[in-house]
Amino acid sequence: MTNTANPHLGSSLDDLLNADGTLAEAEAVAVKRVIAWQIDQAMAAERLGKAEMARRMNTSRAALDRLLDPDNVSVTLRTLHKAAAALDKRLQIGLVDTGG
Repeated sequence: MTNTANPHLGSSLDDLLNADGTLAEAEAVAVKRVIAWQIDQAMAAERLGKAEMARRMNTSRAALDRLLDPDNVSVTLRTLHKAAAALDKRLQIGLVDTGG
């Protein structure tokens, strides 16, 4: 997508990432970083340590560390659901139009 109003502006970052085939991965990493940050913030608000969070999720500390790793996009819906429940929250996921 180019901007015809300003000849000095080029394509968007999304266009560039889409052209080289890395847009989906970049979006996955961005979403995971937000989720990891939200879980970390909720844990901090409850003054909940990693050991207690892992216990509430009925998982290992290593599994929790993977969930909190913003660069590790390999996370299951089950794990996200367990984390939300451990924080007395509800997981909400949805699909949105791409605008195209």
